[in-house]
Amino acid sequence: MGSNARQQAIKRLWGLALLSGVLSALSLPPWGAWPFAFVGLGLLYTALEGKPWRRRLLIGWIAGLGHFGIGLFWMLEFTLPGGIIAILGSALFVGAAAVLVPAAGPWRRALAFPCALLLLEAARVRFPFGGVPPGGLALGQAGGPLAPAARIGGPLVLVALTALAGVATAQAGRRIRTAAVAVIVAIPLLGVLAPAGGSAAGDPVRVGIVQGGGRRGFRAVDSDPGDVYDAHLAATDLLQPPLDLIVWPENVIDVDGNVADTTVADDMAAIARRFNATVVSGVVEGEGTDRFRNLAVAWAPDGRIVGRYDKVHRVPFGEWVPFRSLVDKIADLSDVPNDAIAGHKPNVLATPAGRLGVAISYEVFFPDRGREATNRGASMMLVPTNASSFKTSQVPTQEVAATRLLAIASGRTVVQAAPTGYSAVVTPDGRVRARTVLGRRQVLRFSVTRHVGRTIYARLGDWPWLLLSLAGILTARSRRRKAV
Repeated sequence: MGSNARQQAIKRLWGLALLSGVLSALSLPPWGAWPFAFVGLGLLYTALEGKPWRRRLLIGWIAGLGHFGIGLFWMLEFTLPGGIIAILGSALFVGAAAVLVPAAGPWRRALAFPCALLLLEAARVRFPFGGVPPGGLALGQAGGPLAPAARIGGPLVLVALTALAGVATAQAGRRIRTAAVAVIVAIPLLGVLAPAGGSAAGDPVRVGIVQGGGRRGFRAVDSDPGDVYDAHLAATDLLQPPLDLIVWPENVIDVDGNVADTTVADDMAAIARRFNATVVSGVVEGEGTDRFRNLAVAWAPDGRIVGRYDKVHRVPFGEWVPFRSLVDKIADLSDVPNDAIAGHKPNVLATPAGRLGVAISYEVFFPDRGREATNRGASMMLVPTNASSFKTSQVPTQEVAATRLLAIASGRTVVQAAPTGYSAVVTPDGRVRARTVLGRRQVLRFSVTRHVGRTIYARLGDWPWLLLSLAGILTARSRRRKAV
């Protein structure tokens, strides 16, 4: 092959890798074309065949750029340096997964491909800086036929199943197709038949969700906190009793110091007494000149504060800046002037409305929030969030997808509240029973069933699947005579 022909072949290969990532990204919300992920991963699987490890690394990285350049585009709106770092870094995880896939041997490659993607996705959602799980492949399957398997293995198993579907797509017409399709069908079927997390317990909870409405886009962060608070007071007046629980969104209460020592606490206590309901709201507490706490606070029907949970998983380069003194020399950090203080306590609020699990905003992408809450007796989950800063629907729709996976994996109804949307109610089977309109002042009133018991995923977590995937990689790469 001449040099020109070789260069053309390489360009086609890079183009194929980029296309594979773009197609898999189109499975994500807001597009939600879940079959595209099968095609995209099928192209990636094909592109890796017969290539040395350095080229597989580059192919995987380019595919990752295509996927995360779209899937994490919202981060560029929020923080340019953080977004670039997140996209480039996330793409490297796909490149590393590609290296783990053998260059030859159809059965070895078919075994290693889903195992490698599972292992490296597990690493991506944990490292660095606590992980950046938005934009992951599993979100694209929240509305697809594979979603029920999340109650067995959480989002990671959905990643592996999506990869298997990609293998089946790439190998259509060959014997491996039968085995791959059998696994793809069997595991979701097992997910449907497996216990969904127990049974209903007690009387339903009458829940009111408050969305104050308002402008959206990056400059929404400059909205006067008092105006945001007043908007939610006005929206609360739209609720009709009787109610057992009222949920306000993330950080619509913004105070200096402990919220219990402010007049805002008196206002919230008055609302709780007026409706004879538990009230849970997102609160920002300023601490000193450069730190703050992001938490959820619960008021009982008699007006007492009965619980608080401080957010554990902070948004890197959004709520805190790693290596701030160094980054400050090369980037403008004026939009992220303060660092959030990470919480450490369990994410369950014991209230008269029941034991309520909490995942604040970004935490909805971390399945450990649902597992911890369920294992500590939470009968439903709350997601107070705030996606007002993003002018497109990308982040709100990804959050709803993550909420659907959280509901399936935990076996709990999830109530989500956002200042400008989306607010939603999602049942344990992942169905969105109610959802608001972006930007509109709106309330939802819904009767929510409490659940007891635990899903298989809540009991076992990720470790069985991580160990199985590691065993799959070792098996696929064992007794190889040729170096790769």
